[in-house]
Amino acid sequence: MKRDFILYLVLILFLGACGAKNTNVQTVQSGDTYEYLSRQFKLQITQKDNLKLYSVSSKWFGTPYKIGGNTKKGIDCSGFAGVMYKDVYKKSLNRSSADIFKKNITKTPRSELSEGDLVFFRTDKGDKNTPNHVGIYLKEGKFVHASTSKGVMVNSLDEAYYKKTWVSGGKVK
Repeated sequence: MKRDFILYLVLILFLGACGAKNTNVQTVQSGDTYEYLSRQFKLQITQKDNLKLYSVSSKWFGTPYKIGGNTKKGIDCSGFAGVMYKDVYKKSLNRSSADIFKKNITKTPRSELSEGDLVFFRTDKGDKNTPNHVGIYLKEGKFVHASTSKGVMVNSLDEAYYKKTWVSGGKVK
C-alpha cells in the first residue's frame, strides 16, 4: 500500500514536470532555441520575433544558388522567397523578383521595414527600378536571401553593395 502510494506520487510529479516550461531556454520547432537562433543569425531573437521565420530559414543556410531552383539542392532568390512565404506565412508569391515586386507587394520605405517584409535590389545593368533580386527582411537592417556567390545567407542592408543596388522594400499583400 505504502509502495503504491509512493509510485503514484512519483508518477504525478513526473507528469507534472512534463508540462512545465523552461523559462531560460524556450524550444521552438525541431529543437531550435532562442539562443541557438540568435547565434545563427547574429541577432537577439526573442518571443516578439516570428520564430518560424528564423527557424525555417536557418535550415536553408548554405543551400547553393541555382537559377530556377527551389529545393535544398539549389535555389534562387525568388524561389527562396516563395518557399519561405508559403511555409511561414501560407501565402503564394509570383516566381520572379520583378513579378513579386509588381504584383505581390505594397512598397514600403526602408525606414519602415518590419520582419517578413521583402527587400528588392537591382544587381545588374538593367532598368534600375526593376529588381532582379529579392530577400526577406529580418530586423536591425538584416535580411536573408539566396545569394549567387554563397547561397542562402544573411546580409545587412548597410553593406555598400546592398546600399548601391537597393530598389525598394515591400509588404506582401
